[in-house]
Amino acid sequence: MTQPLDGVTVVSIEQAVAAPLATRNLADLGARVIKVERVDGGDFARDYDHVVHGTGAHFVWLNRGKESLAIDVKSIEGRAAVRRLVDRADVFVQNLAPGAAQRLGLGADELREHHPELVVVNLSGYGTGGPMTDRKAYDMLIQAEAGLVSITGTPETAVKTGIPTADIASGMYCAQAVLAALLRRCRTGEGASIDVSMLDATVEWLGHAMYTQMYTGSQPPRMGLSHISIAPYDAFPTRDGEVLIGVQNDSGWRALVTEVLDAPALADDPRFVTNVQRVRHRSECDALVAQQTSQWNTSELDARLAAAGIPAAQIKQLDQVVDHPQLRARKRWRTIATEHAQVDALLPPITFADTEAAMGDVPALGQHTLALLIESGLDTTAANELIQRSIAVQAERFQKRHI
Repeated sequence: MTQPLDGVTVVSIEQAVAAPLATRNLADLGARVIKVERVDGGDFARDYDHVVHGTGAHFVWLNRGKESLAIDVKSIEGRAAVRRLVDRADVFVQNLAPGAAQRLGLGADELREHHPELVVVNLSGYGTGGPMTDRKAYDMLIQAEAGLVSITGTPETAVKTGIPTADIASGMYCAQAVLAALLRRCRTGEGASIDVSMLDATVEWLGHAMYTQMYTGSQPPRMGLSHISIAPYDAFPTRDGEVLIGVQNDSGWRALVTEVLDAPALADDPRFVTNVQRVRHRSECDALVAQQTSQWNTSELDARLAAAGIPAAQIKQLDQVVDHPQLRARKRWRTIATEHAQVDALLPPITFADTEAAMGDVPALGQHTLALLIESGLDTTAANELIQRSIAVQAERFQKRHI
């Protein structure tokens, strides 16, 4: 079976996390993604670290299945080559600094004037308009501005999330926007000009916390592993560790104390009989649950909870996640190539019954430059001249493949 986005070409001037995540999702679905990179080192995520056999972990995660064009878009020749590729593409994505795309002649209005079917997505920190439009934005800064930091952590300490949540949120909305625009184009023939803001995406993800603030006038406190609206919902001690338990309804509470914890008297205790009462008496509730859970070791308690249908989980370290039995049993790992070595990569969460995600290799900087310059309309001599003048860079070890 064909991939869902077979035949769709995406050109992206991208770096870091948000836009690369969006286009990697499109590549996994079968789109051809042409990644435009700087000649002096490319996407700076390549060099955040070199932990994956010499390649940056962020870069390996975000850039499989793409073609790398290393070119100076500030040069007349570089801009012209990119513009010719965009004019033949279906989608153009960029997350340059505010106003940079327009200064390069790659703004949505200019691109779509001669290519009205084009889908253009501008991904920025703060969106178009407003007093912060021109400010640069990184994940941690957006987490702070969006209020995510203020509700994450323990009562004593606010923290950012352990993953780049603002980048991921905006990257996912960017990919979703592209899919929606392509679907509309199939019906109407129209392209689209789309803005995606990291701030907007992250504030949207605040969800119930934001509504609590708006309609009570009080900010939800930082709860650590606990939950402002549910009890018991936390990590509870065992003989050799701890287990997370999240009881979300009153029947679950009854099952927990009668079938798992051997404390049936708690089922009808008026302090705990409803979730509202359990939240009101959270400290007492949690203390009594902890007193009971500490009777078993972690694996025994986890099995008892699973048998009773109580939502629960063990807190796994990342080495345990890499070898998670659920992922292994479902064969979710595949092998892809980087310029230095073969590496493992997790299949995307979207699973089609009739086809597997494309999951191409991670490109070297400028791996496809010569071929893409020729595709843009240059002959081999002119393309090689740009490379010789350092306006473009071709990865030498891959050059013969593209001549």
